[in-house]
Amino acid sequence: MQAHSTYPATAWLRCALARSAASAAVLLLLASCAGNSQRNRRDDGFPRDTVRAGGWISLFDGRTLSGWHAYQQPNGITTGWSVDNGAIKTGGDAKDLVSDLQYSSFELQLEWKVAPGANSGIFYWANEGTTEIYENAPEDQVLDNIGSAGTTPLTAAGALYDLYPSALDATRPVGEWNTVRIVVHGSKVQQWLNGVRQVDVNFDSKEMKARIAGSKFKQWITFGRERRGHLGLQSHGGTVWFRAIRIKDFS
Repeated sequence: MQAHSTYPATAWLRCALARSAASAAVLLLLASCAGNSQRNRRDDGFPRDTVRAGGWISLFDGRTLSGWHAYQQPNGITTGWSVDNGAIKTGGDAKDLVSDLQYSSFELQLEWKVAPGANSGIFYWANEGTTEIYENAPEDQVLDNIGSAGTTPLTAAGALYDLYPSALDATRPVGEWNTVRIVVHGSKVQQWLNGVRQVDVNFDSKEMKARIAGSKFKQWITFGRERRGHLGLQSHGGTVWFRAIRIKDFS
């Protein structure tokens, strides 16, 4: 039998390999694009920040109260607050604690735990122009839901206090740490508790304005009007701890 040249087979193999490599490159490019698209989505529906992605800033060093001050007091005055085993602690009888710096659009993360019956909160967009911080700033409620009398969805942990109810009781038992996320873009706010989205509101919406008008907050004309302000930790009743406080500033 006459022998055939091996060249055509070799050439075919080279072409096949070239086509395979080109196909793989296309698939890799498509997968990369899909991956980038997926990474640019957030589970809260807000656009991912592209300038400061991954840029968390710690607001508590675990040792001092540097960067915080008591409400309407000079920077550095933190009477009634202390650092206890790597956490900020209050016994519930002090002025509220506020950040030295102010923020507008941001993502705040922290952990809190409460003693039995304790009541507290996390404020944002706060100014220091009213007698009490709650007269101007919205509050993400911190609470022992079981041990606090008269708890309702509007006053339960994770609620936008007295304005928007918590979706469900996602708290962990008293004495265990709970994780909070507060995500703010412009007038839009989401509050998350232990991975559950509890609140999703727009402070510029007719619905939110109507809720404020129908609440006790209507008596304070500056309540919920600011879109930039201090963060605040409430000292209200019972012992509360906060730790792992960090922020991404989208401003």
